[in-house]
Amino acid sequence: MNEEKRKFIESIYVPLLFVAIIWALKLSEIVFSFSLAGYGLLPREIKGLLGIITTPLIHADINHLISNTLPLLFLGTGIFYFYKIAAKKVILILYFAPNILVWFFGREAYHIGASGIIYGLVTFIFFSGVIRRDVRSIALSLIVTFLYGSLVWGVLPIDSKVSWESHLAGAIVGFLCAFIFKKFDPYKKYDWEDEPDTERPDKLEISYDN
Repeated sequence: MNEEKRKFIESIYVPLLFVAIIWALKLSEIVFSFSLAGYGLLPREIKGLLGIITTPLIHADINHLISNTLPLLFLGTGIFYFYKIAAKKVILILYFAPNILVWFFGREAYHIGASGIIYGLVTFIFFSGVIRRDVRSIALSLIVTFLYGSLVWGVLPIDSKVSWESHLAGAIVGFLCAFIFKKFDPYKKYDWEDEPDTERPDKLEISYDN
């Protein structure tokens, strides 16, 4: 197995496992006709504290779950592949910290879903490109902007059925993580990137027609 293939398999393992868990939970709800929504995050209520742990695992319906699945796989694999050292720390922070913020400042409603993690990953990858300014990080930042730039509207209270608080909290935490872990996983340049520019001679030859 070549190095890149092995690295990719290692990078997709955690995102794939997480997606498998949330799909198993949703399918269990459907098959056995019960709902886990009551285990979501309920701000400023003691019983809602459990949601800090469970919220990313619970989704309203299949459409909600499908909309989160691909971004979790793509962004999760991306951060583990390109920011291997920082990835585990960033993922743990993004899993819990946005939910804690929502518990303190969110509306009085059950907040469920993994979109807080998604927004955190998007902003982490985007601002890592802005801060680090190396070829790898800038390229990732541009790809994320192209694919998920429209998510910016999700941090606004446009739809009362959408937990924009989770989106905003995830985005804030992802932004902070980009600064906190900016020194992790330094980019290793290829030799061709360090090639000196050909010096321009001080005096240029003059050619002219007779």
